[in-house]
Amino acid sequence: MSKSIPTIQKYMTLMPHAINTEESVGRASGIMRDNRIRHLPVMHGSRLIGILTDRDIKLIESVGEVDLETMTVDYAMSVSPYAVSPEAPLDEVVQEMANKKYGCAVIVQEGAVIGILTMVDACQALADLLHTRLAK
Repeated sequence: MSKSIPTIQKYMTLMPHAINTEESVGRASGIMRDNRIRHLPVMHGSRLIGILTDRDIKLIESVGEVDLETMTVDYAMSVSPYAVSPEAPLDEVVQEMANKKYGCAVIVQEGAVIGILTMVDACQALADLLHTRLAK
């Protein structure tokens, strides 16, 4: 008897921190640092329009002479983030993340961001599945 593939809802981080496009990259960097996170969904009002990562910020900082307090998030973000519903099967989501080298999947339900699945969450899911489903 095989067990069904769990949905990402079981492993996602609920209510992720997010930032608006008009906020500064410096503020985004502070949110990431203070909360020890690497991904921020970028919102325009209530609509998801991008993702900002710690890697994006480090790239901008490497350019030099950039004022992170005046640069807005919309300049630094990646557009069209990978977004899925909470009912999406875990195996399909993590396969897509691996194939496309995405660091996260933003979880959207009825147009609202409700969660995020990061590589850390995916590793936790793998550990959980190994311990519960494959343990003898």
